Amino acid sequence: MTLLKLFLSFLKIGAFSFGGGYAMLPLIEKETIEIHGWLTTKEFIDILAVVEMTPGPIAINSATFLGYKVAGVWGSVVATIGVVLPSIVIILIIAHFLSKFKDSPYVDWAFRGIRPVVLGLIVSASITVARNAFIDVKSAIIAVVLFYFLAFKKLHPILAIVIAGVIGAFVF
Repeated sequence: MTLLKLFLSFLKIGAFSFGGGYAMLPLIEKETIEIHGWLTTKEFIDILAVVEMTPGPIAINSATFLGYKVAGVWGSVVATIGVVLPSIVIILIIAHFLSKFKDSPYVDWAFRGIRPVVLGLIVSASITVARNAFIDVKSAIIAVVLFYFLAFKKLHPILAIVIAGVIGAFVF
């Protein structure tokens, strides 16, 4: 039963998320923490940290890690299949009909309406992560300093992760 719930939850996440992995985070959080109680908020944040450091798409990594946490190897398999299946089906349908509708103003207008929602989902996920990541003033300072270097000095994200880990090991 847990495997079916995992599959259906991640199928729903994959079907109703636009904008990639970051936009999926609020839906993943709602499903795994609020609806099913599979994770605590702290566990969710810890898994996000691992997902961020792991190569690959955030949505797929999240599904794989969360599925494994909930139901082992088979959990990771069904959650991953669930999250990618809607995209595969949609891409196949779009590829089939793209030549007919690629110049349609309705398609353009629909995507213009979807783009702001994607930004809202990403901001919502950021706020959720921030609430749980800022455990004290030191963690907030680390975040602000690294944000500055990432956004304005173009520090490589991998280097930022390594620096934050080293600082965390000494400061905490």
